[in-house]
Amino acid sequence: MATYKDAGVDIDAGDRAVELMKASIARASRPEVMGGIGGFAGLFDASALKGMKQPLLATSTDGVGTKTEIARQLGKYDTIGEDLVAMVVDDLVVCGAEPLFMTDYIAVGKVIPERIADIVAGIARGCQKSGTALIGGETAEHPGLLDEDEFDIAGAATGVVDAEKQLGAERVKSGDLIIAMPASGFHANGYSLIRHILSSQKLDLNKKYEGLTATLGEVLLTPTEIYTLDCLALIKAQGEKLRTFSHITGGGIADNTARVIPTGLRARYDRSTWSLPIATQFLADSASVPQADMERTWNCGIGMSAIVDPAVGDLVIRSLAARGMSAWIAGVVEPAQDNDAPRSYLVSEYKG
Repeated sequence: MATYKDAGVDIDAGDRAVELMKASIARASRPEVMGGIGGFAGLFDASALKGMKQPLLATSTDGVGTKTEIARQLGKYDTIGEDLVAMVVDDLVVCGAEPLFMTDYIAVGKVIPERIADIVAGIARGCQKSGTALIGGETAEHPGLLDEDEFDIAGAATGVVDAEKQLGAERVKSGDLIIAMPASGFHANGYSLIRHILSSQKLDLNKKYEGLTATLGEVLLTPTEIYTLDCLALIKAQGEKLRTFSHITGGGIADNTARVIPTGLRARYDRSTWSLPIATQFLADSASVPQADMERTWNCGIGMSAIVDPAVGDLVIRSLAARGMSAWIAGVVEPAQDNDAPRSYLVSEYKG
């Protein structure tokens, strides 16, 4: 007699995981959420959209990539979910959209209820930090495809912005300031390079290396900063003087900023306005990573940039500080010298 459990899928463990995650999911809600978990689809009351002239739905999907392998090696699963939320909702806010709801997908080799609950708790915490409802998800057990301790996570979120308030490159003007918001760490990009360095240089995740504030593993698992509510507050306060944002993810500062710079202009960052994070410098020095490669792989200390009218630059910095987010003027938008040249670049050397 063959059973599903014999094949590697434990339905009872899955049910136990659902029970353990219910409290976390309940905290990641909004008034518009209809019903609870357990249905075939999550429901969200969209009647508020009728108050907009032309509501545009925005959607984004992402994962956490090979940062999940660091979590697996350390046996620590309660922060990786925040990274997932950040990667998705901070992409939405770049165009001015308010994230409304999110769904997640967790694939595992073997369902260990407590591990699943830890992952979902992190996702729920990220949703709370961004004002996003977690309205559904899926946990899939894949014996034979994944080893028992292997897993991957992905998610998708939907947001909305009124068409007349949509942010983008068309709003950017010469002379606009680039306001940088600091990254909390490596976020969830460039971990294939990080893992290559760990292996080639035989670095110990459990060791606290000189200059680091915690063990290397703890530093690498620092959750991605979630900028959504700070960005939405700026949009509300500054209106058209807030041109757009750039979420600094894979590709680094220059490449991501270039995505919101129109033809005929370019963004110039001044490295001397901030210091390269200690952990970034440590890993770069450990394996002699070229600066050009480092800057196209990691965020190098900036997680989100706001492009604003110069008249409100100081006000934006003070407003962010009042919310607990430090920020600084990191650059300026200027006329391009050549339309074929990069639309974003960095000058000077890092401070310190």
